[in-house]
Amino acid sequence: MPDELKAKIRDIQDFPKPGIAFKDITTLLRDASCFNRAVDLLGHRYLEKPIDVVLGIEARGFIIGAALAYKLNRGVILVRKPGKLPYKTHSATYQLEYGSDTLEIHQDAIEPGQRVLIADDVLATGGTVRAVVDLVQQMGGEVVECAFLSELSFLNGRAKLPSVPVYSLIQF
Repeated sequence: MPDELKAKIRDIQDFPKPGIAFKDITTLLRDASCFNRAVDLLGHRYLEKPIDVVLGIEARGFIIGAALAYKLNRGVILVRKPGKLPYKTHSATYQLEYGSDTLEIHQDAIEPGQRVLIADDVLATGGTVRAVVDLVQQMGGEVVECAFLSELSFLNGRAKLPSVPVYSLIQF
């Protein structure tokens, strides 16, 4: 089944800048059967794991994170770009394969000892999720695993997460 899901993801050349081949998941998301199957496959992995909350990373990670939270009957936490959260925040700046960015989380989003499943659409260079892992750990949370719909294995993003379990449903 992951091959069927993989076939639904299209490449957009030179987006967001020349030389980048962007993996567009919107074609998978619009196919109800494939989207449901992807969420079921990811969610099944975590049904028996001790998870308190699912964290979704802006923006496509909101889709994956919220769907997983629903499937697991857990709450969802949002990590957003600067200025988008209304309460006091912690922030982290990180490097992307095509620049840098910053993410924020509410200061009261994670309680010490909470077990967090981090969810996003794609693992690329690992910079984004590394920053989020650091935020969760600085707040006293425990990262149970980082779950991705897809992974660009050739970018070796897992290397930035040596002490955190990582799972991706689809690999490129």
